[in-house]
Amino acid sequence: MNHRTGMIGLAALLMSCVGTVHAAECLPVAKAAWVRLPPVAMPMMAGFVRIENPCKTPISIVGAESLAFEDVSLHETREEGGVSRMREVAALPVAPGKAVELKPGGLHLMLHGPYQPLAEGEKPVITLKLADGRSLPVVFEVRKGAP
Repeated sequence: MNHRTGMIGLAALLMSCVGTVHAAECLPVAKAAWVRLPPVAMPMMAGFVRIENPCKTPISIVGAESLAFEDVSLHETREEGGVSRMREVAALPVAPGKAVELKPGGLHLMLHGPYQPLAEGEKPVITLKLADGRSLPVVFEVRKGAP
């Protein structure tokens, strides 16, 4: 292989890497993130957020964590036979250009074991974990009701 061919190959490789880096930099956007403050102290709370995917590729949320809670998991509430049931969700896909809303009575984050009591107005950070290994830290606001 001559020097010119090698340089062209190297340039092509670098260009493809740059494209991959830019694609990987695209992250979902979290909006209106809030945690419902229960009327009395409880060992669990619920978190809600709108997740938008402005990227050209689908993303999938596969978990969450927070320094404010012992455990954070993705759940869904469904009505089955007139009874409301909750189940853990392994992954939450978000198609390119689409959004998913975690809201009361549907998809939500279960926040188990707060390390300290939370008060209205506090802003714990919950980090969403993406299937590709990246993470998205989101500031949630503790509220009595939906924004």
